[in-house]
Amino acid sequence: MADSGEGRRVCGMPEKAQLHVAMLLLQFGYAGFHVVSRLALNMGISKLVFPVYRNIIALCLLVPFAYFLEKPQLTLNFVVQFFLLALCGITANQGFYLLGLDNTSPTFASAIQNSVPAITFAMAAALRIEKVRLDRRDGVAKVAGTLACVAGASVITLYKGPTIFGPSGSGGGGGLELAAVGGDKNWTLGCVYLIGHCLSWSGWLVLQAPVLKKYPARLSVTSYTCFFGVIQFLVIAAFMERDAEAWKFHSGSELFTILYAGFIASGVAFAVQIWCIDRGGPVFVAVYQPVQTLVVAIMASLTLGEKFYLGGIIGAVLIVAGLYLVLWGKSEERARVARDAVSGGDREGLLVAAAAGGGGGGIVRSAGNKAASAATQPLLLPSSTPTDNV
Repeated sequence: MADSGEGRRVCGMPEKAQLHVAMLLLQFGYAGFHVVSRLALNMGISKLVFPVYRNIIALCLLVPFAYFLEKPQLTLNFVVQFFLLALCGITANQGFYLLGLDNTSPTFASAIQNSVPAITFAMAAALRIEKVRLDRRDGVAKVAGTLACVAGASVITLYKGPTIFGPSGSGGGGGLELAAVGGDKNWTLGCVYLIGHCLSWSGWLVLQAPVLKKYPARLSVTSYTCFFGVIQFLVIAAFMERDAEAWKFHSGSELFTILYAGFIASGVAFAVQIWCIDRGGPVFVAVYQPVQTLVVAIMASLTLGEKFYLGGIIGAVLIVAGLYLVLWGKSEERARVARDAVSGGDREGLLVAAAAGGGGGGIVRSAGNKAASAATQPLLLPSSTPTDNV
């Protein structure tokens, strides 16, 4: 079988180049979402109304594709599971994110999201979905990466330090602090909220594994999850958001932020990410995450006057280093599985390893049975690969 990177061309561009371009555009799209969300909060948009409108738009985009492309049978058991997925992956995930962003900054929110693969690994290991072998270097790398991410998050939360860079050049305290963040904001509480956001996101990824194994329809699962997320946010808003004016758009800027969040961050970006995961593998997608943090830092500095502090930068470096340690450990583990299968003549093992490598060519190439790029390896074990949309 020919390498997939040479097989499919668009406007003369090979598929490998398409993947890299798509991932760069995806990071710009997500980076814009961080900044747009901060702008929305600065304009006074309700933290309950914003996710309701965002998920309604995303639901309208997803439902037609799910209906025409996937029609699996729905049971009460699946409905309950979709409700729980929404509680973790939509309501808690997005709610904690907005609460954290309101008290911190877009760059910090993006930086701490780099810890999601490490947290996902830790949760999967605790649930025995993921195996940890401390007698091998891949196991040591995954554990070390997880600890580095924890250390990075702790440094950002607890250590402030001097100003490293800021448009105004003024000093002060606070890690990666946004100039627009006033004295009524609680940076430490914002950090706690964002850690809760990452825990919810990772838990959502892990919990999808058994659901997608029994209900292998990703678009339908996402649509149902989004639907129940809207219902949950509406119920919460009914009790906590009593002001009817909060549901109205008071300017074109407010409307733009919600449309961007719904169409770009939850619609177009989701479709592009699914394609990239299918063709390149979830690790390939996760490797590009730090690019988003860099783009957010530039955007936030130019549009919001964000300042950067020593504690935030040290923490971000630790988190990114931890991310790559975890990804390298997973790549080594999958490469070892492929080598063992080749040396043992285990055809079934080869098929499992190849299937686990994602759509981007798998682990084993047909020419010479050599291991493919480590970037196509999944984050979790084969039994849970459907969830690995980091």
